[in-house]
Amino acid sequence: MNYRELLTNYPIIRKLSILQFIAYFGAWFSNVAIYTMLVNFGSSAFAISVVTAMHLIPAIVIAPLSGAIIDRFKIKSLMLVLLSTELIMTLLFLTIDDKSELWLLMIFIFIRMGSASMFFSTEMSLLPKLVSGIALQKANEIHSIIWSFTYAAGMGLSGIIVNFYGIKTAIIIDAMFFLLAIIIFLNIEFKVDIIHTKEKISTMIKDGFLYLKSNKIVVHLIILHASVGLTAFDTLVTLLAKNEYKYVIAVPLSIGITNAIRAFALMIGPLFITNKVNKDTLIYIFIFQGISIIAWGFLQSNFYIALIAVFFTGFTTTTIWSYTYALLQEKVEQKYLGRVISYNDMIFMLSNVLTTFFIGLMASLISLDIITIIIGSAFFVVAYYYKRIRDWI
Repeated sequence: MNYRELLTNYPIIRKLSILQFIAYFGAWFSNVAIYTMLVNFGSSAFAISVVTAMHLIPAIVIAPLSGAIIDRFKIKSLMLVLLSTELIMTLLFLTIDDKSELWLLMIFIFIRMGSASMFFSTEMSLLPKLVSGIALQKANEIHSIIWSFTYAAGMGLSGIIVNFYGIKTAIIIDAMFFLLAIIIFLNIEFKVDIIHTKEKISTMIKDGFLYLKSNKIVVHLIILHASVGLTAFDTLVTLLAKNEYKYVIAVPLSIGITNAIRAFALMIGPLFITNKVNKDTLIYIFIFQGISIIAWGFLQSNFYIALIAVFFTGFTTTTIWSYTYALLQEKVEQKYLGRVISYNDMIFMLSNVLTTFFIGLMASLISLDIITIIIGSAFFVVAYYYKRIRDWI
């Protein structure tokens, strides 16, 4: 089955893909505006890393509760509330005017990203209830490609808008994307069974953890998937723009172009390697990921040459993300999907947060290229870990 056949034979996947495209475009569009705002405020490396982490922490904090909510309530109503919350929080970004209001910005980001995280987990728990097997893997890949394209287009276009029209214009446009996503979502019809209609939320949370305890391979797959969190480079890219590239190119353009190049690779990578990935070749993909990041570390002193290495840092990331996610989804019983997917996202985001704080804290001690090389080397450890658990999958 190819992507065209999947979208033709499963209209619901096609409609959800359109929704993903709009919602994710909105999710990434204001990021350049936020990071540019931080640079304009003269924020420290640690402050930038904290705000970046605030995009990730909500998924960690709310995961146990959100998983039980996803398994307990009607999915469509829940998703509509979450999209509406993202719209409201995005509009509230317009109220931030100076450095003294960074705490308020972080609250808005926390609420918006908490909603975005739950929306994502809801969608990823919905997909296995609609399709299975190769169709599920392809649906995950389409999801990843859309994420990557919207990340590239959102960051790239936002960088241009911020540079020429200003931060607040970009935020207003971002809010319009969420409004469009809500309109599209209201016209999508799907029905899935709610298995837990009477159980208490606290009981469901406890049962979810007991399920993980009795299914060790699921835990291993969650840890394996979390390795993608090592590629949380937003802080690194922002610091490079602030400290190195500002003498070569405008800060918002530097952030936008760098993220756009990497995201373009995230988008097209699966088109070349998706049919080659399997349980035997995945170890080599982990190794390639590590080598690419290390190469970026050696080349990042030159903005334009570094873009070549940035491209390869993203070439295999989407495949790692989608393939390990599919392995996990196939191993989980349907009635536990919402909770396990949320726990998975919690560990994945924790990996992102730790990587983000590592970059922010180490930036004052060692150079950014050494930090990058250390992160790349970590993927060799991931490859070894996968080799140890491969026969259990």
